[in-house]
Amino acid sequence: MQPTALVASPNKAMPASEERAGKYLIFRLGSEEFGVRVMKVREIMGIQDVTPVPHTPHFVKGVINLRGKVIPVIDLRLKFDLVPEDYTSRTCIIVVRTEFGEDELMMGTIVDEVAEVLNLVPADIEDTPDFGPGVETPYLLGMAKVKDKVKILLDIDQVLNNNELQGLGSLML
Repeated sequence: MQPTALVASPNKAMPASEERAGKYLIFRLGSEEFGVRVMKVREIMGIQDVTPVPHTPHFVKGVINLRGKVIPVIDLRLKFDLVPEDYTSRTCIIVVRTEFGEDELMMGTIVDEVAEVLNLVPADIEDTPDFGPGVETPYLLGMAKVKDKVKILLDIDQVLNNNELQGLGSLML
């Protein structure tokens, strides 16, 4: 019996542009711009003290108390293997709702800065390009073309894989 790799099926259908259209919160990591569906965003807050949690992945900064609920906070720069940078006055935490099986988890994501909210129409969105064999990108919804710039649209539910969510879910459940 051969081991099974836990990667997205290459035959998994990309949602149609019509399904991906809508409002996106655009944020920056370095010089790149990313977007998440506004419906997934709970709130945006300034950077604050995060309580570290031992034995978590390197990109998990720890947890915060959000109105009596403890939620994990990840640094998207570290998650995407970008060069770490010091936090500035523009650094913020975007609190998002992610699906974990039957449960919904709230999670804080640290980004360099929030840029804008865009309403994207189907014509603005292209499928994610094929990056070649062995490169799986299930967390990418597509690429938005706006004013000669490309914005990377994220499926925030897929940014963390199931194993990572299981570990973070145990912090909250």
